[in-house]
Amino acid sequence: MISAQNLATIRIGVFSRQVERRTSIILFVALAVLAILIFISLLFPGAGITTAEAIGVLFPRIRTSHTPEFASTVVTQWRLPRTTAAVVIGSALALSGTLMQVITRNPLGSPDILGFNTGAYTGAILALSLGFGSFASTALAAFLGGMAAAFVVMAFAFRRGTSGLRLILTGLGVAMMLSALNKWLILRADIESSMSAAAWGAGSLNGLRWSQVFYANIVLITLIGLTLFWQRYIDALRLGDDTAKAIGVSVAWQRRITVAVAVALTASATALAGPISFVALAAAHITRLLTRSVRLPLLTTAAVGSCLLLASDIAAQRVFAPVQLPVGLITVALGGVYLLWLMHFDQRK
Repeated sequence: MISAQNLATIRIGVFSRQVERRTSIILFVALAVLAILIFISLLFPGAGITTAEAIGVLFPRIRTSHTPEFASTVVTQWRLPRTTAAVVIGSALALSGTLMQVITRNPLGSPDILGFNTGAYTGAILALSLGFGSFASTALAAFLGGMAAAFVVMAFAFRRGTSGLRLILTGLGVAMMLSALNKWLILRADIESSMSAAAWGAGSLNGLRWSQVFYANIVLITLIGLTLFWQRYIDALRLGDDTAKAIGVSVAWQRRITVAVAVALTASATALAGPISFVALAAAHITRLLTRSVRLPLLTTAAVGSCLLLASDIAAQRVFAPVQLPVGLITVALGGVYLLWLMHFDQRK
């Protein structure tokens, strides 16, 4: 239950809205942490520039000396698109994981566990093996592969009802078969294609430029906005089919829309950066632990997802500097620790 002491009313002109105090505080903290991470990502020394030079690029009025043109290139053309991609992709993955957990009613109902990411990887490998090595071709193939995998999983899982457990087991089965197919395709491909596929499959933000990020971000931001707009229907689905029907929600239709948006979010994010694990799985659960809310605070979840991915990307850049690791390696390691903790937490409950 939400007590009256935990509610606050926000008024803007004639409009007013009640919000949970704790959720609002956690959202503010998450946004503050995200802002700090953005500045760290943009301003840390490296790639031949100093922090002072990076500050001079972002804040020309306070710079104390001439800023080299190379520093401007590093900050605005290399770091800024990478940072914006991390923020947007983190939010997209967090929301896609949240939506799938609502549909499956299971904390393991995540796109990376259900096989959607593996399907996107299959599409990318096929494109690279067939000689379509451009970023646009690989991204399009990955998007189509993720959508195709989701369609297969949903077709088999929803043939006899809408059991969340059946969906997870079907997704695991499809993911295993696609994983075996991916390994076979990599073994059959030439060395150059195999290396490109392996690098893409690690999940990385390395080398992203505005030409690659701009349009993908527009698509992802549109889907994120649609998800946030759909908050009340998602809350209704979380209450259960009978309750949702009682308050006038078309459960079957809303479930299809929710699944479609979740698949589009994860397929688009994977097409841009490759399969990145952990964020979709953990963001919603971490948000619920922090907010203790009976609702699904989607905006807070999106902010937490952005923080998780951007912090992981900063670690990927700095842990073995000057060598930059794929961010997927960091998130996979975190995901393993998180799953062990989640199992221990559930056993204690």
